[in-house]
Amino acid sequence: MTIHKEGTATIIVTLVALAALCTAVFYATGAATAGYLTLAASAVFFGFIVRFFRMPRRPLLHDEQAVFAPCDGKMVVIEEVYEPECLKAKALQLSIFMSPNNVHANFYPVSGEVEYVKYHPGKYLVAWHPKASTKNERTTVVLNTGRAQVLCRQIAGAVARRIVCYARQGQAAQQNAQLGFIKFGSRVDVFLPLSAKVEVQLGQPVRGTQTVLARF
Repeated sequence: MTIHKEGTATIIVTLVALAALCTAVFYATGAATAGYLTLAASAVFFGFIVRFFRMPRRPLLHDEQAVFAPCDGKMVVIEEVYEPECLKAKALQLSIFMSPNNVHANFYPVSGEVEYVKYHPGKYLVAWHPKASTKNERTTVVLNTGRAQVLCRQIAGAVARRIVCYARQGQAAQQNAQLGFIKFGSRVDVFLPLSAKVEVQLGQPVRGTQTVLARF
């Protein structure tokens, strides 16, 4: 397991800030109980920050018939909807909610050419809110697999307020390569053709790059 590159600056800033806080408290209290409590709380908080940006080592799977989970989390939406932004057609929506406890790296669910990338500023509703997919800050990426278009949408939540997306229009995307990162609690939607066969259930935990969401 390693630390994701998106966490380097945050970890360093957090470490410096906590070190300054502990030093100030120890100086002000003369190393009294308050100082040790502050140190203990700072250590726990720093451990959480480091853990949040963890990047586990996983086998790189490849299956042209499969749509892999683009992130870790729990299935919160599996339904037929109309996708108005790019597909402009009915599609299967599969949404995964990531809690702050999940790995927050995002991955390409399929291989293909990146046809569309667009960032949308927006609100910060809780990620499982029904309108989060259209109202929250988000980035939409559409992949053309050669047989179908697959839309993947990174959505910020009430706590997550920074979406990082590596996709660029016209580039080739490899299944399960890194798509981006969302900081601190969020959601990823995947839109598939209606003919896709869903292989997950509501409430099911999934692992990015490992769990098959559906098959063509």
